[in-house]
Amino acid sequence: MQKLKSYLGWKVDFTTPEGEAAYAAPDSVSWRVFKNPVALAVGGVAAVLLEFADARIRSGVWDHSVFKTDPIGRSQRTGMAAMVGVYGPASAARRVIQGVTNMHARVKGETPSGEYYEALDVDLLDWVSATASYGFLTAYDRFVKPLSYEEKCRFYEEGVEIAKLYGVETPLRKPEDFDAMLASLLPRFEAHPINTEFLDIIKSGQAARNVPKALHRALANASVSILPPSVRVRLELGREYDLNPLSAMAIKTIGRAAEHTPVKGSPPADAAIRLGLPWNFAWKGERAKRHLLASHDTAHTAAE
Repeated sequence: MQKLKSYLGWKVDFTTPEGEAAYAAPDSVSWRVFKNPVALAVGGVAAVLLEFADARIRSGVWDHSVFKTDPIGRSQRTGMAAMVGVYGPASAARRVIQGVTNMHARVKGETPSGEYYEALDVDLLDWVSATASYGFLTAYDRFVKPLSYEEKCRFYEEGVEIAKLYGVETPLRKPEDFDAMLASLLPRFEAHPINTEFLDIIKSGQAARNVPKALHRALANASVSILPPSVRVRLELGREYDLNPLSAMAIKTIGRAAEHTPVKGSPPADAAIRLGLPWNFAWKGERAKRHLLASHDTAHTAAE
């Protein structure tokens, strides 16, 4: 029986075709980062704030999607599209990405100031890709487990091929690339009520009503805390969004616990099954992963 999951309207079975590789390898930094719900939640909110700092992206999302009526659902579906790129069979990832591109081809219009935009403008595609990578990586590094400079570069490099499928022409390859792109766009950034409305929705607890509101507030403030200081100033997100030490400790505790809590039926678990690995592979330590991959490769070679 196929384990079909629906992402942005496309059906994806992470368990098949048997043996088909994903765009990210099982021992990649990407497999580590994207399995962690805290990295995805904090990083995803930060990415939205970085995107909405540019009026062209903010208008495109606000005027041409369900974001204003279902911001949580829309954000979750976008995050799941990223999961398909990391864990899904490569053929499914290409299919989903082509579908997303087809939808974006219809998104065009003008900002309130009269500036024309198209969702497939290269500079917008580059920035959206950069914000997602920066958000997820920085959230993991800050609230789950610190990453070395080499690991951060590996993470960015692992996403290059997927980014190019989306039409990105200048994918990030190292942390300095994000800094350079930010510096070129920063003069365009501006504060807007949509940003605070979005953060208010995150703080309200709509995303998971069984989770205490205090934790949702901490998550929102954690997301603001990983924004580059220059962006936070531009967006006028003041001290009311400061992350206090107790809240930071709570986010870190949950993030580190999730790092070692396997979730059956999740994309990383199903992807491991597809590749002939233990379903909980993504949650194992790095030494155990290397041993399992070596054993897997040896058995595969012997079978051939």
